[in-house]
Amino acid sequence: MRLFVYLASLVYYLVMSTLDPYTDYRPAVTVKRGLAGLGLFAEEEIAAGQLIIEYIGDRITEAEANRRGGRYLFAVTDNLTIDGKDRGNAARYINHACDPNAEAEHETTEDRVYIRAIRTISPGEEITYDYGTQYFEDYLQPGGCKCRSCAAATT
Repeated sequence: MRLFVYLASLVYYLVMSTLDPYTDYRPAVTVKRGLAGLGLFAEEEIAAGQLIIEYIGDRITEAEANRRGGRYLFAVTDNLTIDGKDRGNAARYINHACDPNAEAEHETTEDRVYIRAIRTISPGEEITYDYGTQYFEDYLQPGGCKCRSCAAATT
């Protein structure tokens, strides 16, 4: 039995160490109601450093982003924005938090955006990242931040 457990652990390690973090295994997540509307939640434990999901959508210029407007625009570079408004982009459901458990990562080779855990995320926990100062001031601050840490501070 010990040999089986050892071999299974070895195979798991070999498989996981050869995966491309940008194209292979992604943890299971689901969309459901959170503190600030719909949110993205972990269905399994997500380890710190684990890539969770890619932010996808139309790749547009800054000028086109300004013309379209909207809340799902993710500025990647000075002239590249991802419009994540389509419901097929599950990453669009990740809410802002002042004390987040994930962060956005810019993959520069292909100008893609990934969300990566910055600490262990438990099953059932909402996945969040900091949207940044400009978004916070334009959209969140006027109505009050509804993230868990701000909601706890006001009660």
